[in-house]
Amino acid sequence: MLIPFLIMLREGIEAALIVGIIASYLVQSGRRHLIPVVWIGVLLAAALSLFAGAALQWLSAEFPQKQQEFFEGVVGLVAVAMLTSMVFWMKKSARTLKRRLQDSVEHAVHDHPGSGQGWALIGMVFLAVAREGLESIFFLLAIFQQSRDWAAPLGALAGILVSILIGYGLYSGGIRLDLRRFFRLTGMFILLVAAGLLAGVLRKFHEAGVWNHLQQVVFDLNDTLPMDSPLGTVLSSLFGYQAAPVLGEVIAYVVFLAISLACFLRASAPDTSAGAPTGTAMPAATSPATSSTASHA
Repeated sequence: MLIPFLIMLREGIEAALIVGIIASYLVQSGRRHLIPVVWIGVLLAAALSLFAGAALQWLSAEFPQKQQEFFEGVVGLVAVAMLTSMVFWMKKSARTLKRRLQDSVEHAVHDHPGSGQGWALIGMVFLAVAREGLESIFFLLAIFQQSRDWAAPLGALAGILVSILIGYGLYSGGIRLDLRRFFRLTGMFILLVAAGLLAGVLRKFHEAGVWNHLQQVVFDLNDTLPMDSPLGTVLSSLFGYQAAPVLGEVIAYVVFLAISLACFLRASAPDTSAGAPTGTAMPAATSPATSSTASHA
């Protein structure tokens, strides 16, 4: 339950930041009448994400066993790629996100006079939010395939609800959040989760018969720390722990984690002296300049 909660919390806050920055800028620039258009784009993006998730789940159920294992491995691989790119994209774009979104709003409004303004704004919001939604769908599918009980869906739903509350609090100025630290800590956690998913992808491909290399068992902790024990269940859910991992899974986990964490922490180093990224903050979240926007909103 914890992993879906944290991932959806982060994804939800990212989407809330995008929507909040756009809505606040519309209010600040005297275009409050266009805010309903923003919500249309958000709802369309949410509908696309739900439709894509349902379609992928339906396709998975229609496959024979070995093809289903292969399909689940592909979904897991896409989830790893999306989670990793999400972490590094936010790290790279954080400081300029606000300015780029505001520029996009101006282009959408000025380049499409009349009723075209609404359609252009819907398209901009739709694309921005749909990216977060599709990332979430692939991750949740990969997690749900590993956990068949109700804990994972409940955790995901709780993460979405909490992110909505936090997003509204950031927009209204009632909540102040150190976004730089939040995205840094959740970024490292997501990379740990992605490493476990990648090891799980190799297991799926082996079960599908397309990967049969490096299958020597590295160690066996079934007598010491079985996966069905309380601690083993927690470690398996959080970090992809296996009581008897094979060599390929260990190599994939360690190499991915070493490279991704090294790149992420190296990319994070310059931010330690730069303060919170004003580009990722909604009004009242980081800087006095954006705080004034919140009070105006």
